[in-house]
Amino acid sequence: MVTSWLAQDPRSTSKADAVPADGTHPCVRIPPGPPLSLVLGFGNILLSDDGAGVKLVERLRAEIGDHAAVFIDGGTLSFSLLSYIEATNSMLVVDAADVNGAPGTVRLFEDAAMDEFLTSNRRRTVHEVGLIDLLDMARLQDCLPPRRALLCIQPQRIDWSEELSATVAEALPAAAHRAIALLKRWQPI
Repeated sequence: MVTSWLAQDPRSTSKADAVPADGTHPCVRIPPGPPLSLVLGFGNILLSDDGAGVKLVERLRAEIGDHAAVFIDGGTLSFSLLSYIEATNSMLVVDAADVNGAPGTVRLFEDAAMDEFLTSNRRRTVHEVGLIDLLDMARLQDCLPPRRALLCIQPQRIDWSEELSATVAEALPAAAHRAIALLKRWQPI
């Protein structure tokens, strides 16, 4: 297992911020060998369809197994995810987003199309500002994965519930199929 650190503030005196002499960190574990694709699922599973990204990551992990990719429940986003982005050359982000389609519509945006979708004037996902910042941080550190994609599912409702709407739940198999096809194109599973 290779372990990666987030950049630490050298002025910090906290033991929690101290970098061990061997350069390892117990929080981020990356399997040895060529980097696996990273699959990040965003969303709040307590807000019905907003949790579609997280539910899709769970489904993908169950269908293709942990050996096929690094699966991360990104929840509602944190800059601590940067270390995962730094450690891969291909990243798939899955999230509920307004794609101007009927509820359950699945859209895939790759590379420049992903960047264009995220930086359009219209806010399409509640997590996009944090995702844009995260990708900008990766760009500044020259570690933005050359292969990246955003798989979006049009939500029907975002309200207090741990259950996806029936329409979005029915869209998960098609979304999983598109995600698996993309991951296979990036590297054999």
